[in-house]
Amino acid sequence: MMVIAALGIFLTACGPVEGEESITAVGSSALQPLVEAAGEQFGAENFGKFINVQGGGSGTGLGQIAANAVEIGNSDIFAEEKSGIDASKLVDHRVAVVGITPIVTPGTGVTDISLENLGKIFTGEITNWKELGGKDLTITVLNRSSGSGTRSTFDRWVLPEGKKSIVTQEQESSGTVRQIVASTPGTISYVAFSYVDDTVETLSIDGIEPTDENVKTNEWIIWSYEHMYTNGEPTGLTKDFLAYIMSEEVQSTLIEALGYIPANTMQVERDAAGNTTEVP
Repeated sequence: MMVIAALGIFLTACGPVEGEESITAVGSSALQPLVEAAGEQFGAENFGKFINVQGGGSGTGLGQIAANAVEIGNSDIFAEEKSGIDASKLVDHRVAVVGITPIVTPGTGVTDISLENLGKIFTGEITNWKELGGKDLTITVLNRSSGSGTRSTFDRWVLPEGKKSIVTQEQESSGTVRQIVASTPGTISYVAFSYVDDTVETLSIDGIEPTDENVKTNEWIIWSYEHMYTNGEPTGLTKDFLAYIMSEEVQSTLIEALGYIPANTMQVERDAAGNTTEVP
C-alpha cells in the first residue's frame, strides 16, 4: 500500500501524463447535464481526453468564450441577444433544443393557465391561486438569475412587451429551483423539460401541454436552442468533441434520454430576432 501511495504522489508531482488533453465548457445549466454526460462518454471512448464542464449560466458562458478564456461557451440564447458580446467572432453550434415549462408546487389547484395570466403572475398582477380557480394560497414567484438563458427565454415569450418581472428571489441552478418549488407551497418558477420530475407539477398553457412534440411544431412557444459557441472555428479536441455531440450516437440516444430534443427533428426554425419559419 505504501508503494502504491508513493507512486501516486510521484505521478501527481510529475503533472499530467504525456498525451493527455483537456478542454473546458462553461455556461448554461440547462445544457450542463447533456454536456457532462456526453463528456463522460467521450472520455471513456477516447483515453486521455477530458472534457471539463462547469455551469454559471448562459451569460457566463458567452462572456467566457468571447474572452477566449475557455474552449466552449454553452448558452440557451443566441450570442446576438447578449449585450457586450461580439457575435461575429463566435461560431454557433446548435446541438439540441430544450423546452421550458412553468412548474408549481403540487396542490395549487391549477393545472392550465393562459399565457396572459402566466405573464401577470410574473409581473405581480396576480398574487393568489384562487384568482385562477385554484386554492386560496399566496403565489410565491421564484426566478432564475439575470444571467440565465432560461430566464431570458421565458421572459421573452411570456412577459408582455416592455414589462419586467417583479423583484423576487432568484436562483442560479435549475436543480435548486426545482427543489424549492417542490417544497414551498404556492411557488411557481420554470425549468427546462429535462429538469422536470414527479416532485413538481407542470402547467399547460392555453390548453397546450409542455411536450417535445408541441415544441417541434412551435405550438409550445417557450423553447430555445442549446448553443455551444466557439471563438472562431473549432480545432483539435474541441472540434472532435463537438463532432461527437452532433454524431448519430449522441443525437439519437443520449439527447432524448436526457430530455432534450434533437435539433434535426424540429419542424420549425427560429432566428435570433425570434422569427419562426417552417423547415422545408
